Amino acid sequence: MSISKVYFVSGIDTGVGKTVATGLMARWLAATGHDVTTVKLVQTGNTGFSEDIAEHRRICGGIQLPEDSEGLSAPQIFSFPASPLLAASLEGRHVDVDAIRQAVDRCAERREIVLAEGAGGLAVPLTEDVLTVDLAASCGWPLILVTCGRLGSINHTLLSLEAAKARGMRVAGVVWNWCEGRDPAINADAQATTRRYLARFGFPSCIVEVPRLDPSGSYPSIDFSEIFA
Repeated sequence: MSISKVYFVSGIDTGVGKTVATGLMARWLAATGHDVTTVKLVQTGNTGFSEDIAEHRRICGGIQLPEDSEGLSAPQIFSFPASPLLAASLEGRHVDVDAIRQAVDRCAERREIVLAEGAGGLAVPLTEDVLTVDLAASCGWPLILVTCGRLGSINHTLLSLEAAKARGMRVAGVVWNWCEGRDPAINADAQATTRRYLARFGFPSCIVEVPRLDPSGSYPSIDFSEIFA
């Protein structure tokens, strides 16, 4: 298995389930013998902690990691739930892109694999000049795109893949989350179309499906090896 050091996990938009997907991938990687940690590049809507990192840890068994107490797993936190650029400006601050890079690099020095989760979708602005996808592309992090088969998702999925292609990014694969109220025909067509465009753009036609999760908190056995191969 040939594995990159850092993977950039992004979604087609806010609320598509990339935090759960990131936690599930970390859980599988740890269960298959890999030393893995997760980083939330920028957390908004929180004060003093990252709820997304807390969710990753909960999915992985509830164990806190040294990177959490050191601030490396959530290097930038802003209280207003908005884009990082807006949330930072409302506090009279700015998003420190270098601090984000340094935190990820320090995690990568310690761990075999780092899953770096973005905020919202690829084109979410970090600064006036830098989108989240620009940071990931400049660092050479392969993209894992989280999407689903709801009505309208295919547009966002293909635009996200096109943005990655335009920046010369590698795409490791797509995580296809279950979503409430999806139409089976729309879901099947969106998935088939996504596979076609993955191949057209020169990316692996790799889609890993995440089924509906049990509300009790138990997790299904999901094999992510195709993404990390």
